[in-house]
Amino acid sequence: MAIWKKEISLKSLNESSVNTIVEHIGIRFTDFDDNSISGTMPVDHRTHQPLGILHGGSSVVLAETLGSVAANKAADEGYYCVGLDINANHVRAIRSGLVIGCAKPAHIGATTQVWMIEISDERGRLICTSRLTMAVLKDKREKIGR
Repeated sequence: MAIWKKEISLKSLNESSVNTIVEHIGIRFTDFDDNSISGTMPVDHRTHQPLGILHGGSSVVLAETLGSVAANKAADEGYYCVGLDINANHVRAIRSGLVIGCAKPAHIGATTQVWMIEISDERGRLICTSRLTMAVLKDKREKIGR
């Protein structure tokens, strides 16, 4: 049984990234199933640090992007999620290619959600593991004009 409480499609996920950091660094949503969302990010000049390897902050952007979108799609109608805390362990350096991230829930509660995000290279080797804690908030914004 799927955890998603809001409509989800790769087309809508990727369209929502236009004119954001997600588009700027080349993150693409590539897959989802009943309890996870996956995406890719290039390892190139946009995501490198000065030593020519993947910047840890780029990995965190990918992790937070996947986990945040997943949390919002798993939240009840009338609620949205925002980040409270993220941590990341960078376990392997990578200089080029593509990294693949996958966000899976560790906890989906009424007021918080916790997501585990693993980022691997194209050979399946772990690059970064991250945990993202999200606050679940009631949507009090006006519905007119949205």
